[in-house]
Amino acid sequence: MVQIQTKIGDHFINIISESENFHKILKNFVITAGRLNRLPDLVITIKYNYGVPFKDYEVKITKKNNRVIYSRADYLIDVDSEFKSATVAVYDDLALKHALTNLYSSFIVYHNWGLLIHSSCALENGKAHLFAGHSGAGKSTAAKLSYPRSLLSDEATIVKITPNEVSVYNSPFRSEIAAESFEGNVEIASMQILVQAFQNKRIRLEKADALLHLMDKVFFWPQNQEETRTIMKLLTLLVKEVPTYELHFQKNNTFWELIS
Repeated sequence: MVQIQTKIGDHFINIISESENFHKILKNFVITAGRLNRLPDLVITIKYNYGVPFKDYEVKITKKNNRVIYSRADYLIDVDSEFKSATVAVYDDLALKHALTNLYSSFIVYHNWGLLIHSSCALENGKAHLFAGHSGAGKSTAAKLSYPRSLLSDEATIVKITPNEVSVYNSPFRSEIAAESFEGNVEIASMQILVQAFQNKRIRLEKADALLHLMDKVFFWPQNQEETRTIMKLLTLLVKEVPTYELHFQKNNTFWELIS
């Protein structure tokens, strides 16, 4: 049995595993030292030997006895209706990565805190710039081409959204590029919807268009209409506060000349 304490966004999370193998999945997670002088926001117990290898991304959601259950062929998440404790049963490391992403996304939506957006995010002059797009649009490419700028995410960006501020945190939910040592949050200055092209061009989007572009870029598995309304409210605040652009970019780092 292994136990760790980690912090994701503003949230302190205790993770308990019946195996030490899960540590390689958590290499991007900030491990907090010592015991907390407060209760954790969420306790996660990880179990193995569940299900079958990955088949598809479809997640089934059921509710029973004040529990919410998210199930996929290779994982099952059983969480209480207030998102204070959860059991995650997985087939392998890939299933664990996807399950933790699902769980944290649902957790922050439940608390009306923010969104987990399918995107990469880089720092420039103390401000964050987000790069979103459909599969294959170039999120990972934009992340790699942003070097030596610090990356807060290469796959799933943690965005805290309030009526007064929108900020981004270092994300442990990574695809290829390991997380750097960075704590705290940074104001988000812009969002880019990526389009690979032969010439660089950046076009400001109207708020309604930005909302439409971002709706399918959010990691979420709505269990009821109230949760869907929360997501739409958060997205509306996001596009109101942060300028969004359609970024046509070449496969080199010159697109940063349009952003800096």
